[in-house]
Amino acid sequence: MRFIETLVEAERQNDSLLCVGLDPEPARFPGAWRGDAARIFDFCAAIVDATHDLVLAFKPQIAFFAANRAEDQLERLVAHVHRVAPQVPVILDAKRGDVGTTAEQYAREAFERYRADAVTLSPLLGLDSLEPWLAHPEKGLFMLCRTSNPGGSDLQAQRLESGEFLYERIARLAAEDWNRTGGIGLVVGATFPAELARVRELAPRLPILVPGVGAQGGDAAATVRAAWRSAAGRTTGPILVSSSRGILYAGSDGDFAAAARRAARGLRDELNRARERTEPIR
Repeated sequence: MRFIETLVEAERQNDSLLCVGLDPEPARFPGAWRGDAARIFDFCAAIVDATHDLVLAFKPQIAFFAANRAEDQLERLVAHVHRVAPQVPVILDAKRGDVGTTAEQYAREAFERYRADAVTLSPLLGLDSLEPWLAHPEKGLFMLCRTSNPGGSDLQAQRLESGEFLYERIARLAAEDWNRTGGIGLVVGATFPAELARVRELAPRLPILVPGVGAQGGDAAATVRAAWRSAAGRTTGPILVSSSRGILYAGSDGDFAAAARRAARGLRDELNRARERTEPIR
């Protein structure tokens, strides 16, 4: 199946809008694992095992692995997710952006080495920087659009000569001219609910990856109201509400995986309650 079909099916099977970010920090690992980068796979695999029936995606952030020389553990982790939860896609959070043969190598890294189902990308180099990624039509490509950090406004909230904001131009291009394969999605932070609603207006059917709920202060219910859409009992505008630290480090001792499961279940249920209150499109 193409990525968006896999995503909607994962939402249905696990009854979830939750994406768990896998950002391993050995200094925060429990007990005897604390500070031991060799335990990155063990820690993340335990989180996956504890939560895979509660999520619609996992999102490992490549920097947390590469900085610890743990790329081989990332390969094992993606394979582990595909083995224990084949219905749950893996999004490699890499935020790549380059052109030509360099972009081709980045695409090989994400889709051939790590076997990710989707990847996050920077669109600022334009369409030709996306071409090597679009050569993988079954994969998902999430473009940075309106990010959750305050400094994102330095560029994303600037007006163009057309009168639209830069983030609006990115959303429009992603939904129209660039989306030849049907696999493009957007990244929009939960910390900007009005902009999130505007992006959904411009891109009514694109999947939206929404970081910023939890530790960054984004509101889960407001996120769902702004961005999740359905019609005739089926999701038509999927969202992936991402949480990392609030789930990974919900517990600090031997029961960390059980604590992560409790945190994931609580956020999933909160999102589902908001989804139930969101009016479907007639």
